[in-house]
Amino acid sequence: MEKHSRENKREAMQKSECHGVVQLRNRKAGSCDQRTSSSMQIKHRTTVQQSNSSSSTSSPETARKVHPRPSDKLNPKTINPFGEQSRAPSAFAAIYSKGGIPCRLVHGSVKHRLQWECPPENLPFDPLLITLAEGLRETKHPYTFVSKEGFRELLLVQGALEKAVPLLPRLIPVLKAALVHMDDEVFARGLNALVQLSIVVGPSLNDHLKHLLTSLSKRLRDKKFKEPITSALQKLEQHGGNGSLIIIKSKIPTYCSICC
Repeated sequence: MEKHSRENKREAMQKSECHGVVQLRNRKAGSCDQRTSSSMQIKHRTTVQQSNSSSSTSSPETARKVHPRPSDKLNPKTINPFGEQSRAPSAFAAIYSKGGIPCRLVHGSVKHRLQWECPPENLPFDPLLITLAEGLRETKHPYTFVSKEGFRELLLVQGALEKAVPLLPRLIPVLKAALVHMDDEVFARGLNALVQLSIVVGPSLNDHLKHLLTSLSKRLRDKKFKEPITSALQKLEQHGGNGSLIIIKSKIPTYCSICC
């Protein structure tokens, strides 16, 4: 009996040990499965994040921001006159987009030119010359070129004197607006247009000259404009005669006459 009892106890202990070993193995296996599952989830999230990051950085829009195209620096500010704009267009831009300027821009390999719908000498100066003068204040292509070149070519036609003189009271305020503009290129276009007008109308400009000289006097303080303004004043004197010299000296006492 005792022997039989001892054997029963031994078997019970062996079964208990085996059961404990099995439970321990199961716990280890479960822990391992949990770690494996967590590791897989982390790897999956990392892969998704890397994929999202790669797709965002490789998008064309982002690539353009990080690596700007060389043409962005070479091309001037250009505007599509027939496209939608973020803000209301200027008066000149609106007229140009509706075909109110009877010429079009022809792009050349070396330089641009204007092609008129009819010979410029057959065109009325009123209001075309004034409209082109208003365009001198534009800052974007093609408006800058069309206004500058159109104004110049229109004053070159035969009979320009008779057509331009009656428009001076309306033309001078427009030129003055270009001469007081903060943009240096706009000012330069206005200055060139003033000289071109002086060549055509001569002494007829003298009665209006005082309205333009104040802005020229202020710009003389800028060293980069001293030479072109002095040259312009000399041409105004040359084509306006002694009457223009008196007016220029009254507004700009430091001016030296070409007769000196």
